[in-house]
Amino acid sequence: MSRMDETFVENCSEILEHGYSTEGQQVRAHWPDGAPAYTIKSFGIVNRYDLSKEMPLMTLRPTAWKTATDEILWIWQKKSNDVRDLGRHIWDAWAGEDHTIGKAYGYQLSRKYKFAQGEMDQVDNVLWQLKNNPQSRRILTNMYNFQDLSEMNLEPCAYSMTFNVTGDRLNAVLNQRSQDMLTANAFNVFQYSLLVCMFAQVSGLKPGELIHVIADAHIYDRHVPIVRALIERRQYPAPDFRLNPDVTDFYDFRASDVTVDNYQAGPQVRDIPVAE
Repeated sequence: MSRMDETFVENCSEILEHGYSTEGQQVRAHWPDGAPAYTIKSFGIVNRYDLSKEMPLMTLRPTAWKTATDEILWIWQKKSNDVRDLGRHIWDAWAGEDHTIGKAYGYQLSRKYKFAQGEMDQVDNVLWQLKNNPQSRRILTNMYNFQDLSEMNLEPCAYSMTFNVTGDRLNAVLNQRSQDMLTANAFNVFQYSLLVCMFAQVSGLKPGELIHVIADAHIYDRHVPIVRALIERRQYPAPDFRLNPDVTDFYDFRASDVTVDNYQAGPQVRDIPVAE
């Protein structure tokens, strides 16, 4: 069965059985009807995905992997904060009159800094290091720029990546301050696994492990019955995944270079309430 499914079920079962409820406390998020959006949460969840064995794609319900691909390229390749460059509507709620999400995500990755090898942005530094100094223990990115937080329409949830080469394998740690397990977990795991695979391919490496660290892993109160039903569903084997092997430059990747075949999944979960 899919490792993604097994991990999701383990995480959600732990949260539901042993998590901490914020009910009755002052919380920022609210439901569209104005009611407080309470959560059950666990602190400090750490998950490991061996990308050499399978691409972690949930089969309990379908993951919108094409949308996830578009978003990761929008942030890491286009380095954009303009929702018009994304071509999807997942960020429209956070876009201002200028059509941007402020100085968040792609904006931070587009900023240039003075590195030892010259002036470049964080993504280009990672790619340079992987090719020229792969044994470095300083290959990382960070989008949580305190100086710009007040000008971000949403502070980054998945905010830093640390890359590490072991032999011919590229490993990475994804740090996430907060995660809505029902709506975002499967989406984020796929897209950052995809990013590791892309970086590995263009650096002459093989995909290794993605370690996902979630500080606040939570299930919203109105999501509880949905999650309870979801984790009882049948699990299927992980699908087949392939990147176009002819791409050797990260900036040449297109969404069409990502192929997922034999993807079996349960029915989609519709009308999930979203907290604001």
